[in-house]
Amino acid sequence: MTRILVVDDEPQLLRALRINLVARHYEVAVAADGASALRQAADWHPDLVILDLGLPDIDGVDVICGLRGWTSIPIIVLSGRAGSQDKIDALDAGADDYVTKPFGIDELLARVRAVSRRSAVREAEPASVRIGDHVVDLSGKTVSGGTRLTPTEWHLLEILVRNPGKLVSQRQLLAEVWGENYVRETHYLRQYLAQLRRKLERDPARPVHLITEPGMGYRFHP
Repeated sequence: MTRILVVDDEPQLLRALRINLVARHYEVAVAADGASALRQAADWHPDLVILDLGLPDIDGVDVICGLRGWTSIPIIVLSGRAGSQDKIDALDAGADDYVTKPFGIDELLARVRAVSRRSAVREAEPASVRIGDHVVDLSGKTVSGGTRLTPTEWHLLEILVRNPGKLVSQRQLLAEVWGENYVRETHYLRQYLAQLRRKLERDPARPVHLITEPGMGYRFHP
């Protein structure tokens, strides 16, 4: 049974989430502040954390940093902060996904299932992935059909495909591919993603695998 820790300072929301998650056969623990969340996580070892950012004692981003100091379990941020910078900060700190309040319970449950699946297969690195009509061989660094990628295109694509379904922030991509001095150069990403789509997507104008999340980052959909 998947163990989920829900962290939020709204008692009614905590109760509603507990009821819905238990009804779907998850084991649930709750915490109303950041300090309690960190203690619960250390003692109970959940498989997934649903975390509000606006906690009364510790900012949710700091809680993410605290968790990431010792665990790689999935973290879904659930927050009333709709600003893109809040989402970027949470993702850069190590969150796996971000759901904005108000939200539909079905959407949240779908996100829970998605990050749980990704976590279950995280250790099994794919040898190859299909994008459109192409097979990308990650170990051999080749693309079927004779398509050639530059070293930078490879690096960018590899980060995305090794995190299937996960929203990878602009800052993370820029820092890993170009370095910390380039984290504001978002036009690099637009240019290189456009190049990758032209080479790999069946319809580059309507991509189905290399997806832009405006203002936040990119996802690879297998």
